[in-house]
Amino acid sequence: MAGFMRNYSGETYALLRIVAGFLFFWHGSQKILGFPPYPTPEAAAQAAAAPWVIIWTAGLIELIGGLFMMVGLFTRWAAFLSSGLMAAAYWMAHGPNALLPILNHGELAVIYCFAFLFIAARGAGIWSVDASRGAA
Repeated sequence: MAGFMRNYSGETYALLRIVAGFLFFWHGSQKILGFPPYPTPEAAAQAAAAPWVIIWTAGLIELIGGLFMMVGLFTRWAAFLSSGLMAAAYWMAHGPNALLPILNHGELAVIYCFAFLFIAARGAGIWSVDASRGAA
């Protein structure tokens, strides 16, 4: 039973890349474009508390990196840069509060960091612009 998904590993990996990029894109869209709006005034105030340089740098990496991973364009570079952003975000925003992600609410930053590191190592795969131009 262990190999029941083996025939679909390419498609499953492509879905991971596409969905992770799609979700990451919306974090950047919220920071840079203001859409979708934050669910509460408290959440908006907390997001605005960071220095503008951090908001714009992180937001652009999330927006552009998420889009590039989603469509599979310059995937390795976009994923590597996004992975580094999430590592920095973890240690800047979550790590000082507590060591373990379950205690400091940093699980999302950690899982994004390592998912993007995996995507950077593996490349775009199928269903990507990189594959269509022979660079996957």
